[in-house]
Formats: sequence, structure tokens, C-alpha cells
Amino acid sequence: MHNIYFFDSYALAEISLGNPNYKNYIKSGVVLTKLNLFEIYYGLLRDVGEKEAKNFLERYYQCSVDFYKEDIQEAAKLKLKLKKKNVSMTDCIGYAVAKRLNIRFLTGDKEFEYLDNVEFVK
Repeated sequence: MHNIYFFDSYALAEISLGNPNYKNYIKSGVVLTKLNLFEIYYGLLRDVGEKEAKNFLERYYQCSVDFYKEDIQEAAKLKLKLKKKNVSMTDCIGYAVAKRLNIRFLTGDKEFEYLDNVEFVK
């Protein structure tokens, strides 16, 4: 297991739900984008309330990284390649960022299961 992973929104949601399959990854270094922060914050705000959403944002905000023009280009190519699979823009950008940073993309999203550089956990 690597020490640092790009946690997509799926992985973060599973961790917050207590999925035991993600237990070993909690100690890993977390990388994500502000787009992932938005997705999870919104879901927590909607489903469990503002206090939990704010706690999440405080915990993970410092783990967010910027994405660049090249990441946008790579993400758009990936989204086009996977257009029949309905992948999100946020996940495509995250995958591109993970590849650029040379870290594995941690997800349980079946659309990414067989791509290179993916740590697939259900």
C-alpha cells in the first residue's frame, strides 16, 4: 500500500459511513480537489446537517490541491473516452490529478475499476 492516495468522493463517503474495507486507508495521506470537497460537503449538509459538513471541511480542506490546464485536458479526454459510462467531471479531474502526482486514485466507483493507476475498493 502506498502512503498517499487521491481520495475520490466515493472513497471519502465510504470512510465517513464506516466501511471497514477503507480502514487501512484512513491512515494514508489524503489528496483531493476542492471539487471533491464540494461534493461531500453538499451530501453531508443534505443528509446529516451543517455541523458534520463543517467538521468534514475543516478536516480535509488542507488536503486539497489545485488542478491545472493539463489536468482539465486529460480529464476531458477521459470523460469523452468513458462517455457511455456516465462518469463525473469531478472524478475525471481527480483521476488526471492523481496521474500527474504519480499517486493512486482510490475509489469504489466501478467505472474506474479497470483503469491504470486505480486502487479499487468496494
